[in-house]
Parts: sequence; structure tokens; C-alpha cells
Amino acid sequence: MHGKHWERQMELLAFGILTGTGATMVMDLWALARRRLLATPLPDYGLVGRWLAHMPRGRFRHASIKAAEPVRGERLVGWTAHYLTGVAFAAILLGIGGAGWARQPTPGLALAVGIGTVAAPFLLMQPGMGAGIAASRTPRPAAARIQSLVTHAVFGLGLYATAWIARSLLAP
Repeated sequence: MHGKHWERQMELLAFGILTGTGATMVMDLWALARRRLLATPLPDYGLVGRWLAHMPRGRFRHASIKAAEPVRGERLVGWTAHYLTGVAFAAILLGIGGAGWARQPTPGLALAVGIGTVAAPFLLMQPGMGAGIAASRTPRPAAARIQSLVTHAVFGLGLYATAWIARSLLAP
């Protein structure tokens, strides 16, 4: 029995990794579509990497992350963090929905979790990088907020869609 439990846990872990990675890819495809259709610039995950790379040096907040000293490998750090964050958010979804949700994914919970993840950039990343709480220090805060909400809703839909794909590959 213990071996079967371990096997199910590993399948759930693999399910979470696939779902989080896939949902993050959906979000990135949305960014590409948004750039093409609306001429919206792509997110610069190198700046996220710069922000994170300054943390071990004791620097958690910046007036402007663009003005902060560049860090070697910041783009790799930023993109890695972007995908690991997507996997962590999928783990939160699985923590709420459990193996039952993994066996029968529903759009409501995935969308709710996806939209809920906007709290991370609004309350942590944007203030830390100099954009203020919920982009309050940007030139167009309302537009930035709407863009973030839509992007995280797309991430939520990506959680749902990729969960169905992962479900067909695994038996969580």
C-alpha cells in the first residue's frame, strides 16, 4: 500500500509540474498574441531576474529596477523564476482541489486560482521593482492592472487546459 501511495504522489507531482509549465506557456503565448494584436511590449523577465538577483545582496526594493545595476545571468534567473512560479501556482491549485480536481479538472477553480495569482505581482513584484502596489507608480495604472488581471485569467484558463492534457498523460 505504501508503494502505491508514493506512486500516486509522484504522479500528482508530475501533474503539477506539467500543468504549471503548460499554463505558463499559455500565458507566454498570450503575451506574444497581445504584442502582435495590440502592440503591447513583451514582459521583460530579465528585470525580474535582476530584482531577484539583488535579494541575496540585501536589496529587496528598488526605486526603478531598470535603473538598478544589471546582474550577470539575470535573464536566465528571471525566466527560470517565471516558470517555477507557474509550477508553484499549480501546486496551490492542487493543494486546494486535490487529486479529485486533477482527475476531473474544472474551469472555475482553475480560473479563480489564476486570477488570484495576480496578488503576487500586485503586492510583491511591482512594489519591489519600483512600480508601486498594483502598478500605482506606472504611467497608466488602470491599464497595467487590467492587463495583469487578464494575463492571470489567461494563466488560469491555461491551468485548466493543460490539466486536461496532463490528465491524459498521467493518472493522478
